[in-house]
Amino acid sequence: MHVEDRGLQLGDSIYEVFRIAGGRFLDEEEHLDRLERSLAEIEMAMPVGRGALKLIAREVTRRNAVTEGLLYMQVTRGAAHRDHPIPNPASKPTLIVTAHRLDIAAIARRRVEGVAVVTAPDQRWARCDIKTTQLLANLLAKTAARRAGAFEVWFTDSDGFVTEGASTTAWIVTQDGRLVTRNLTHAILPGVTRRVLLEAAAEAKISVEERAFTPAEAIAAREAFLTAASAAAIPIVTVDGRPVGEGKPGPLTGRLAEIYAARS
Repeated sequence: MHVEDRGLQLGDSIYEVFRIAGGRFLDEEEHLDRLERSLAEIEMAMPVGRGALKLIAREVTRRNAVTEGLLYMQVTRGAAHRDHPIPNPASKPTLIVTAHRLDIAAIARRRVEGVAVVTAPDQRWARCDIKTTQLLANLLAKTAARRAGAFEVWFTDSDGFVTEGASTTAWIVTQDGRLVTRNLTHAILPGVTRRVLLEAAAEAKISVEERAFTPAEAIAAREAFLTAASAAAIPIVTVDGRPVGEGKPGPLTGRLAEIYAARS
């Protein structure tokens, strides 16, 4: 990478993470849709066409011999003399693609045992719907969560409602069995796994509400869980040290994980 690459010096870049399962890319078109949307939101061109991106992704995966893992794809605005405004004429975008294996055993263990989350004020920028590499607030919050013995952090907005996790989507299951996740705004990333699970829930006739909820509502819920490309529907058993429901993984979370796996 050039020393004056804008991704390196200004965080002027976006990224996507694709789950590789059985040598296949899960929800590939949805991830590419979001990649294109993020690029458009910051006025950046695609580095190559969608077809070429797919070929590159498969070749990187093949060369790294990854059949169960993640593919990371980042696009920066490229190298240009360091100045804050978008270069005119446009610089050539830089494409970075890597692939690595996942610890499948660790994911399976989290599904069985559940994980803990802690809450923290959301100090990120106002356009969290863009999957930018500007993740300093995320990494600091997640580091604090891990030091506190939790797997993830749930950000809360100025009104005390949960927005999302540092790298995951937040969900609860109410006492009467309704699935709840925050509605899409600039405050959260439009998760690809979120989208697929909502479609699956609708097909399974599971009642869904897209709205904000508080940490207190999560603690009082029947179940809570998180989703991400790396692992669908990981149960949450405590929030800020307090048990959710019975303090163990619940049946609807498990059912949703099975539904997602069946669709993939």
